[in-house]
Amino acid sequence: MWNCRVYRNKSGGSDLAGCTVKNPHFNASQSIAVVHNGIIENYMKLKTKLVARGYQFLSDTDTEVVAHLLDYCYKKTNGDLIDTITKVMHRVEGSYALGIIFAEHPDKVYALRKDSPLIVGRSKDGNLIASDVPAVLKYTRNVYYIENEEIACLSKDAIEFFNSDGEAIKKEARTIEWDTGAAEKGGYEHFMLKEMYEQPKTVRDTLTPRIREDQIVIEELGMKEEEIRSINRIHIVACGSAYHTGVTAKYIFEGLARIPVEVDLASEFRYRNPILNKGDLVVIISQSGETADSLAALREAKAQGITTLGIVNVVGSSIAREADRVMYTWAGPEIAVATTKAYTAQLIAHYLLAIRFAQVRGMITEEEVAEMLTDLKAIPAQIEMLLANKQNIQKIATRYGGAKDVFFMGRGIDYAIGLEGSLKLKEISYVHSEAYAAGELKHGTISLIEEGTLVAAIVTQKNLYKKTMSNIVEVRSRGAVVLAITNEDNTEIEKNADFVIYLPQTNKYFTNSLAIIPLQLFAYYVSVGKGCDVDKPRNLAKSVTVE
Repeated sequence: MWNCRVYRNKSGGSDLAGCTVKNPHFNASQSIAVVHNGIIENYMKLKTKLVARGYQFLSDTDTEVVAHLLDYCYKKTNGDLIDTITKVMHRVEGSYALGIIFAEHPDKVYALRKDSPLIVGRSKDGNLIASDVPAVLKYTRNVYYIENEEIACLSKDAIEFFNSDGEAIKKEARTIEWDTGAAEKGGYEHFMLKEMYEQPKTVRDTLTPRIREDQIVIEELGMKEEEIRSINRIHIVACGSAYHTGVTAKYIFEGLARIPVEVDLASEFRYRNPILNKGDLVVIISQSGETADSLAALREAKAQGITTLGIVNVVGSSIAREADRVMYTWAGPEIAVATTKAYTAQLIAHYLLAIRFAQVRGMITEEEVAEMLTDLKAIPAQIEMLLANKQNIQKIATRYGGAKDVFFMGRGIDYAIGLEGSLKLKEISYVHSEAYAAGELKHGTISLIEEGTLVAAIVTQKNLYKKTMSNIVEVRSRGAVVLAITNEDNTEIEKNADFVIYLPQTNKYFTNSLAIIPLQLFAYYVSVGKGCDVDKPRNLAKSVTVE
């Protein structure tokens, strides 16, 4: 995430401030500076042409190519800035968001985008460009969302917008309703810890407005009952943790609404030439609403004439704007790279949608709906209880923080929980971890188990207790140390597990929202114990805006 801004200085002039923008690239005379988020796919072809015209390069980056190309076009257009930028835009291929400064016009910042996210913030003290909303919350909550191949020109007092033909256009500002305090640590050591403790509020904020008089009402969704009844198949497409919520959702939609569900990694979806048919619904899940692969998958579905539904956290984001239907998760800004509360909010969204779809399609009774809504309303308090009882997890994390390998296993929804628990551990603590469907142990995985290997077993599905217990016995007999996450009525598991974390009772479809809490805490305390950068793990970005 990056931003830069034009703001008023004390003398009444304007300055440029860069925030989290590193190493801008310049043309040879350093009269043009460029910052870039994305990938220029044809940069080698452009570089070859520029070298032939006498341009010399100091690096191998695609960004420097843009700086020299701007220089070339600037000279060709006799200094017409908008014409220069549109000419560059038409020559550059790939996904990119660019911030540009010309030394001859130091009071202005130019910005443009194609497929990579870009917003413009407007405040009384000046104007900003950024790749995501949290980057500007400290300065403003009034933003413009830049569409593909649009250009913005920012000065200290004005913002102008142009299309790819260089024609002036008008845009409406949006107000971000997030509390700016949500983007501050508020006394917590890390944003991740703060955001874990915000999960009860996140659940309430996502849940409460959608339950009215014991009925589920999702106003922004805009799906009529006939449309819900006509769905033949759901395709859930997402990346990372959002994909893991999709794996959970498959069990819930199929179990409650009896709708067949396919779950795809967004990075694979369009490349496998998916078979989509009339009556299908493609659900795209993304915290930022700007995830490049997920956005590409949405466009692929729309190109085939398939109805799309975006589940996103950011109002006005690209996926929210381009999807046929949208459902928002009211998680507020999430600063830590490793998602916690946004993941939890996505789960709640899936629960509500699945119950609503099942109800409309006549697959569940009103009594069952009432029971499930009661369980959903109890989840925030149950999460608070799990967070309050963190001491056991801290002790386990301290004892096994030096583990070389950690394995997660479970069956059904428990397997989906294991996927997310494993990802949390590896991305913030750099400990190698893998999640497996417990039934696959004998198909090769068990050969990795040795004396002292830590295995986290998730056992929340009552009909699968005995099956998973047999897997626990198998790994323990080979020397594994077992950390079990299970329901409070399953005390028999203590015979075969070294450590047990008990969960409050809830509907079998909702256990993911509770079981993930101790796994998030475990990953956090292992990371802290190893001295890792919890909020900004190496090599990772909050929003993956390039392929």
